[in-house]
Amino acid sequence: MQAVRHVVCALSGGVDSAVAALLLRRRGYQVTGVFMKNWDSLDEHGVCTADKDCEDAYRVCQILDIPFHQVSYIKEYWNDVFSDFLNEYEKGRTPNPDIVCNKHIKFSCFFHYAVDNLGADAIATGHYARTSLEDEEVFQQKHIKRPEGLFRNRFEVRNAVKLLQAADSFKDQTFFLSQVSQDALRRTIFPLGGLTKQFVKKIAAENRLHHVLQKKESMGMCFVGKRNFEHFLLQYLQPRPGHFISIEDNKVLGTHKGWFLYTLGQRANIGGLREPWYVVEKDGVKGNVFVAPRKDHPALYRDLLRTSRVHWITEEPPAALVRDKMMECHFRFRHQMALVPCVLTLNQDGTVWVTAVQAVRALATGQLHIPKGFRDLPVPGVAPVTVPLGRVCCVLQRGRVPGQREDRAAGAVRLHTPEEPAQRWGGHREPQ
Repeated sequence: MQAVRHVVCALSGGVDSAVAALLLRRRGYQVTGVFMKNWDSLDEHGVCTADKDCEDAYRVCQILDIPFHQVSYIKEYWNDVFSDFLNEYEKGRTPNPDIVCNKHIKFSCFFHYAVDNLGADAIATGHYARTSLEDEEVFQQKHIKRPEGLFRNRFEVRNAVKLLQAADSFKDQTFFLSQVSQDALRRTIFPLGGLTKQFVKKIAAENRLHHVLQKKESMGMCFVGKRNFEHFLLQYLQPRPGHFISIEDNKVLGTHKGWFLYTLGQRANIGGLREPWYVVEKDGVKGNVFVAPRKDHPALYRDLLRTSRVHWITEEPPAALVRDKMMECHFRFRHQMALVPCVLTLNQDGTVWVTAVQAVRALATGQLHIPKGFRDLPVPGVAPVTVPLGRVCCVLQRGRVPGQREDRAAGAVRLHTPEEPAQRWGGHREPQ
């Protein structure tokens, strides 16, 4: 008789992870719930409401009659996520801490805790995503002995797990999972991958999970809360005053407290000016922020970027890209923006040029840039963006291109090959 499979489910205290645990129970698995405390709310006057979330997660386990555990990754989160977040902002980039948290905390620290300490056959989360493995295939991974050392990568390429979009295109969260390792993907179940958010809420309502159903969905960074973002950053980073300068005539329009506080495309609040101005360029050496007078100013648009060496999720580039050195696909660099057609060009050093068919607004270093094949689904890789370029005369003639320097940005490019049927692409913030 086959032993009951043990699945350890991450519980955030929100409706998505609660329903994920419920569905796992319905499948007949032995389920354990684990709440991760990643930020010390006491240090920030309770802004993160971690204690309340933990109570809600514990109540979910009581309702489902499953064991509950709480683990603290406050130190790991500070070292691997928050410190990286501050370092990237200080360099003028636009990081995404949710992606870094998934890589280092949820799918590394929690993954190893579940497998090594709790004896899990698999882990599960409330993300709206799917992989190319069915549940039973996930469980079989525990019994597959993979070679170590020199031959490890070749073996995993032949047996690579694909990261696939969720059925709910608006809630799809593969954006946030783009740096999860093959080891973690092999042992992960996403129970909500084939469901819509509306149906998940219906399941919660029918199964006495009203306390999480009524919670407002979190849409920001937990460590910032409702505070002013600029004020928050200046608690950790030293002010570096500089000027706002017009991109059109080099006229000084005002002053700011730090060029790292601004992202390309963001509206700059310049004292004494009624008209809105938007950030188009940053000078990290002099500390100046260049602004344009219109939201659709030509200086805001770019049609070319270069990545650093790509991290392939399946651990090898798409076959078409290797064969032809070029591949047509679509990309986005914000999780809810419309897809833009582009052409990828593979370089010998493993970097990739991404040429957009049409110029895109506010393409910045440090943001997550997401190409994907027009017939979609698989998510083969990610890579930091180093240089966003463009054919914008008023910028290139001035000889300054945002991000044109040797150091690497912290964003990512996710690549999708045209191997599967088409689905629309959407996204949302991390599940609660």
